Amino acid sequence: GSSLEPEEHSMEPPTVPEEEEMPLTTAPGPAGCQLFGYVGIEAVLDQMKVKTMKMGFEFNIMVVGQSGLGKSTMVNTLFKSKVSRKDSQPSEQERIPRTVQLQSITHVIEEKGVKMKLTVTDTPGFGDQINNENCWDPIIKYINEQYERYLREEILITRKRKIPDTRVHGCVYFVPPTGHWLRPLDLEFMRRLSKIVNVVPVIAKADTLTLEERAEFKQRVRASSHGAPGVASVPPRAWLKPHLPQIQEDLKTHAISVYPQQDFDQDPEDRALNDRIREKIPFAVVGADQEHQVNGKRVLGRKTKWGIIEVENAAHCEFPLLRDLLIRSHLQDLKDITHNVHYESYRVRRLSESN
Repeated sequence: GSSLEPEEHSMEPPTVPEEEEMPLTTAPGPAGCQLFGYVGIEAVLDQMKVKTMKMGFEFNIMVVGQSGLGKSTMVNTLFKSKVSRKDSQPSEQERIPRTVQLQSITHVIEEKGVKMKLTVTDTPGFGDQINNENCWDPIIKYINEQYERYLREEILITRKRKIPDTRVHGCVYFVPPTGHWLRPLDLEFMRRLSKIVNVVPVIAKADTLTLEERAEFKQRVRASSHGAPGVASVPPRAWLKPHLPQIQEDLKTHAISVYPQQDFDQDPEDRALNDRIREKIPFAVVGADQEHQVNGKRVLGRKTKWGIIEVENAAHCEFPLLRDLLIRSHLQDLKDITHNVHYESYRVRRLSESN
């Protein structure tokens, strides 16, 4: 406690601890640590692959749209199996439900040793009524119920090693191929649902539109929020050209953030890939679950008097883009955004309310 101690210490040179003299753990290396031989670090990828193939994984998809837009056929086309079934002759009461009903079908599909528990949720009755006010409420309630079910399992003291995941990872919204403006129902649904789930809009039964009509419809979808009275005629295949700034401005005006969301791009490579996808939204798709003979090959398509519309041909429709987005390139990203963004927002809100 003496006042002379600081002066005595000040006469001595400052001592540096050994940890600061030789920071072994924080020494930067320009090229990393060079190994003298094979260690086997890369084998962790094989371990993860084997473990995932044994456990399998879950994927839950929801399809929303009016009756007769080919939702069940589109799901069957996506997974090339009868995963979505419907009655061949529904009764009079089942044709147009009085309220929106939700029906879920679960299948375990396997491809090359990889098992996936697929759950398809259909929404019969959506948009089929004369008065469609608040017809999205049962859908929002169902999505939040799945979040609540996962949250209850997660906050238990003794939790399961793997919590059953019934959360909706992606919602495919089917827009009627009218060739006119988006309905207020379409805009309001996507505005509300895009905040709690990944929404992917598609133009259903795009083979009913010519290339010119399809191009104009895509332009109107992108310009609908500005209230433009019309769009000039566009030459065939003009919809393949980028219209990214206009698309993003129109979606931002209505606060609609469809998947893939620009705010969640991780790196420049992801941003470049997602930008190419965002240029084509909404996808103009055609679904078919029957095969036909074309040039000696069996292809999925719709047969007409003037030819066969090949579903998996990018020159005929944009179904390959939708399939690649949902399954081949962004399936895990859909699950990650659902867990890290949408479910996290719900969890924070629920825990804040309870506290």
